[in-house]
Amino acid sequence: MGTEISLDIGGMSVAWSKNHRGMDHGFLFQSTDRRRVPFGEDDKQAEDDDPDIAQMEMTFIRALRSALARLELLGHTLKAVKADYERVARESVEERRAFQDEGIDEEQPLELMPFEEFQAFVTRFAIADLDNSFQSYLYDDWAQRLNGRFADNSIVGRVPSVSAYDVDGYSERSYFGSLIGFLHPYNILRLLAENERNLESNLEWRYGPLVCNGWAQESEFVPNARRARTFLIATEGSSDIYIIQHAIALLRPEIADFFRFFDVSEGHPFSGAGSLVHFARGLAKIDVHNQLLFLLDNDAEGVSAFQKISALALPANMRAATLPEMERFRKFRTRGPDGTGATDINGRAVAIECYLDLTAETASPAEVGWTAYKKDLGVYQGELLKKEAYTKTFLKRAASIDDYDMSGVTAVLDMIYAECSGIGEMAWISKASA
Repeated sequence: MGTEISLDIGGMSVAWSKNHRGMDHGFLFQSTDRRRVPFGEDDKQAEDDDPDIAQMEMTFIRALRSALARLELLGHTLKAVKADYERVARESVEERRAFQDEGIDEEQPLELMPFEEFQAFVTRFAIADLDNSFQSYLYDDWAQRLNGRFADNSIVGRVPSVSAYDVDGYSERSYFGSLIGFLHPYNILRLLAENERNLESNLEWRYGPLVCNGWAQESEFVPNARRARTFLIATEGSSDIYIIQHAIALLRPEIADFFRFFDVSEGHPFSGAGSLVHFARGLAKIDVHNQLLFLLDNDAEGVSAFQKISALALPANMRAATLPEMERFRKFRTRGPDGTGATDINGRAVAIECYLDLTAETASPAEVGWTAYKKDLGVYQGELLKKEAYTKTFLKRAASIDDYDMSGVTAVLDMIYAECSGIGEMAWISKASA
């Protein structure tokens, strides 16, 4: 009979195959997600070290909440889900119209759910609330039992690509999974994540039985983001890399494997905003497949470089961005020839160190000193004084961050995440529509 393997969310399958691995879902998980999982709530994990039992129970598992960011970095944002849905809806209408012209399925409606209605339909009930008990066809009302909350064909019939009578299932939950199964599995997961209760459901890829029964090798089940789906972050200097890497380790460990940086062990290869512009100009002229983000400071040099890189018409797999503006920089203490004052330093003097906790372990207020004048922007370039001390304090921080203001570095990570998700989104939409 063979062995099936599936990717499940809350006990509902969204992708499956038989006698082979099928889709590679390893990049949804990290190494820490691999563990033994008993087969049923009443089963107890074997207390002995029986290798066969241990292998049979091997599973990648993590809550949907912690997988959500990974889905979006892979390109499966709500915008991508909507594009996927509308593509299928157009194809479904054309197919239904052709069938009706042939006198087939004349009752199937041609007016399908708009995406917003479909999203509300999918997220109305949490997966855990759907009945998962087997419904036998021997019962007179088995179809009603199977369909459960989704028995109204006037609603279900407006879901693209399916007829309510053609959907498979053995329970209300499996019927629902089949009903929305026309979407890409990861788009289904992203849509389900819009229901807060679904975020607590476990995403599981149980591979143990397939390996135990000889249909696959354990080496086929590898966690972490694949190199082609990671993002190369190009910065102006080494300190940017050290700070961002440490911030990700502290605040976003669930997506840390998606980001790569230049090897700066022997010095930064493209130090300075000007060098980054030349690097971007060179890459824009050749067919580079890496997903790449050019990250520039929110100062005069960075803004000038950003404008030059943006004028290069970068391919869809590359983006440039400056560090985010923040309200805290609107009135920042500055020092110049005319003394001290409070000045808006956004776009003039905000480097990565400014996003650190500038009150941590310092004896005097943080200050920016003005340096060179940028003619192309008509503003002075500034630099945070004693920035090395702020960096050292931050890099000493380990798991305990309760007494350290992380709002600045959080804003930086949120911006990086948004830009990289946008790159992934464009890549997925382009691939899906090709």
